[in-house]
Amino acid sequence: MTRGRKGGDKLTVDELCEELRIARSTFYDWRQKGRGPRCIRLPNGALRIRRDDLDNWLTDCEDHA
Repeated sequence: MTRGRKGGDKLTVDELCEELRIARSTFYDWRQKGRGPRCIRLPNGALRIRRDDLDNWLTDCEDHA
């Protein structure tokens, strides 16, 4: 996780991709398929991802096998 961030903080797509070490195209592919974390669309069209939503999404992705 990014240090110094609080649960209510919002990440940009670039910050999320950097943290997860994925390409932007992977993020948008997940989003198109409904497999990515919840996003907020700002009036200018930019996306933001709440830290809490990302953390919850990552927890849901855990393999409990």
